[in-house]
Amino acid sequence: MSELPIAAVDRIIRKAGAQRVSESAARELSEMLEEHALELASEAAELAEHAGRKTVRDSDIRLAAK
Repeated sequence: MSELPIAAVDRIIRKAGAQRVSESAARELSEMLEEHALELASEAAELAEHAGRKTVRDSDIRLAAK
C-alpha cells in the first residue's frame, strides 16, 4: 500500500494535462513515485552517512537525484 494519497496523485496527473484520471492510473503512478522516492531517499541516507552525518539534507537529495 502506498503512502502517497491517491487524490494528490490524481491532481498531479490533471496538472500535467489530463482531463480525466482513472483510480487505477493514479494508484499505479503513486506506487511508481513511492518506489523512486525510496531509492532516492536510500541513496541520500548513504551520502549523509558517508559525510559523517545522521541528518539527510536537501543537498543529499539533490546529489542522489543526479
